[in-house]
Amino acid sequence: VQLQASGGGLVQAGGSLRLSCVVSGRTFSGYAVGWFRQAPGKEREFVGSISWSGASTYYADSVKGRFTISRDGAKNTVYLQMNSLKPEDTANYYCAYTFNSGNYYHLRNPTIYDFWGQGTLVTVSS
Repeated sequence: VQLQASGGGLVQAGGSLRLSCVVSGRTFSGYAVGWFRQAPGKEREFVGSISWSGASTYYADSVKGRFTISRDGAKNTVYLQMNSLKPEDTANYYCAYTFNSGNYYHLRNPTIYDFWGQGTLVTVSS
């Protein structure tokens, strides 16, 4: 499985960005795609996840109500729509894929993910 993330950039506080994650390879038995972020000097942080069927999503409290994860099955692409961006959202954003099932408490753990894409940098200026 390969993941390709894109869509990062520089945006002013209050603005919006949409990140994309194209998933390819042997995806038919996968369980979920997660989004994580990592700011300089900080640990990788769970942002949210979506089941591969698209039926369920989870979000970190820090982004709930501002970020939305969706999936286009025909394109094997997962999106992270980010609205009302804040300077503290500045980070490298990563998408990851897991074959492991679980609930929110499992899916927020980066160690359960089997494949990772490269990061895409989001910078929010104040």
